[in-house]
Amino acid sequence: MISEVYMKNLREIWAGLELAACADINMSAADKRAKQFAIRALSIPELLNDPNIDIILNLTAPAEHAAVSRSALECGKHVYSEKPFVTNMEQGLKLLDFAKEQNLLIGSAPDTFMGTGMQLGRKLLDEGKIGRSIAANAFMMSRGPEFMHPFPESFYKKDVGPLMDWGPYYAANLVNLFGPVRRVMGMGKATYAERRVLKESSPLYGEAFAVEVPTYIAAILEFHSGEIANLVLTFDLGFPYWESHLPFIRIEGSEGSLDLPDVNRFDGAVGIRENGESEFSLIESTPFYENCRGIGLADMALTLSGGEEFHNGKFRADSTFALHTMEILFGVMESINTGREYAMSTSCNRPDVITESDRSALVSGGAIKNCWEIT
Repeated sequence: MISEVYMKNLREIWAGLELAACADINMSAADKRAKQFAIRALSIPELLNDPNIDIILNLTAPAEHAAVSRSALECGKHVYSEKPFVTNMEQGLKLLDFAKEQNLLIGSAPDTFMGTGMQLGRKLLDEGKIGRSIAANAFMMSRGPEFMHPFPESFYKKDVGPLMDWGPYYAANLVNLFGPVRRVMGMGKATYAERRVLKESSPLYGEAFAVEVPTYIAAILEFHSGEIANLVLTFDLGFPYWESHLPFIRIEGSEGSLDLPDVNRFDGAVGIRENGESEFSLIESTPFYENCRGIGLADMALTLSGGEEFHNGKFRADSTFALHTMEILFGVMESINTGREYAMSTSCNRPDVITESDRSALVSGGAIKNCWEIT
């Protein structure tokens, strides 16, 4: 499903990339996309061994991400993967070591922290608009995928749930705001032992299935920078329906507060409230594109072409960033299971802010309007 928007954006938006070919374990799916975008449909071995392809965009099923990324690296390709980067730490560490040995780049979504909404929030935070940042509260309050997905059971299997499905977006955006995490703690529960398929168009409508993971998670993240974030993720609210009015991410500062937009989107307004005010004022981010899917891949390509001249030769959603954000989630789950805090074993750089020159380089067609002009 996600391949269509990636291919559209690669064709229409991002500079420095040529959409060359596609492959799928189901050849009819590859043929469909190939016809749609006038590219070659190849078998997976043909794609991995094509000498004219430099980067593999890995959009396979989450459980296959690590193995497919490894195969691409073995064939001498740089790799950009959809989330989750890996499903355990051992996979991630092996991928990082192998990519380094091969002198290849590997990175991963989510890259929504590079969108204009979150970049505006980061800009206001860095400029001290709310004084010294103190803490953050982040919420993903959902009624669960069984209302909208025809086959929701997979979201409730071991190693998935709200923590691994939505958690990567929150972890990536929080690290973008505050830098790497030092330690985490978590508690969780499965509120309902059984769920039902509730999308009426599903052939399984009404069928029950077992829940294998915590569906309500409360976590605490302590950052090396000193900030503390509370993170709540759930599929349990609105069963059958109830709508939360909590913010996606609220940052509390010494002189005010920021409300940041939906972490699953690339655009959105930022709310700001100074001390003494009762209401938030909205500052609109000016999106150069509302859906910037693939911006992390474009950033990777510019790093490959620009080397040290392009923000020190590092792209923002690189492997160290990807693994660190995933370890946050693995650590929360381990804390849930053991009842003890989890000390992080990895770290990463806080991603660079996207500058005007970066934006001009990333987007096909040259310079664009300043995305975060504040009026």
